[in-house]
Amino acid sequence: MTHALHMTPEALSAYIDGELTPDRAREVAEHLTMCTPCSAEYETLLATVAALRANLERYDAPDVLRARVRTAIAATPSVAVAGADSGATTAQRRRAWGWPVGIAAALIVSAALGSGVTVLASRGRTEPSVAAEVLASHVRSLMPPADHLTDVRSSDQHNVKPWFNGKLDFSPSVPRLEDQGFPLVGGRVDYVDGRPVAVLVYARRQHTINVFSWPTRLSDSPAAASAANGYNLIHWRSGGVERWVVSDLNPNELRSFTELLMSP
Repeated sequence: MTHALHMTPEALSAYIDGELTPDRAREVAEHLTMCTPCSAEYETLLATVAALRANLERYDAPDVLRARVRTAIAATPSVAVAGADSGATTAQRRRAWGWPVGIAAALIVSAALGSGVTVLASRGRTEPSVAAEVLASHVRSLMPPADHLTDVRSSDQHNVKPWFNGKLDFSPSVPRLEDQGFPLVGGRVDYVDGRPVAVLVYARRQHTINVFSWPTRLSDSPAAASAANGYNLIHWRSGGVERWVVSDLNPNELRSFTELLMSP
């Protein structure tokens, strides 16, 4: 290995994770002693890994999420490991067999990690991280099978609102907006910001609108709009309740919908 050739980020990550063969790891180690740019990138990666391990807060996944992940993994075809019985390295086998798991995880969180929404590594609550969870939940609800979207399916608020009794520690407001062009579809219980939350589902033509709500002790805040991966989000706090509205509906119509929700 010559000084002129730089290591790829993948190679450095594999070296840090101990996934290289002894000979390859020795080559990388020797290269890092000679190549200043690669050595600097290596140190940056080490610092990033250390920061994530030290600062990321861990949550136990709710049972419903565990079940959905297992379903996604089971529905993904297995990938044969070429040469698994003829000298393939542990790292190669792990990557090959880990591919279905990676697909399942990516389906659940990919929307949350794109442009416009950043998941922050911190021990405290941050609006960007909550936005990422809300957006991921919205995308997950639209994935097949269709039963992710609602736990109770009804256009009648008198059916949807009582359904939440005993499932949450608060009773969500369920306005009826059919006359304004936003019919109620139903509702479900989801998991955001470390707690179960209410989700109301509305429709606008072919578009789905998810409305998340849960109690909060934080002060009121005006509606703030953002966008990520083709989805629009509006967030506000009022009267001890935090709400997020998410949809691929155009911003103007989604703003009009939000104003109806905010009306007394």
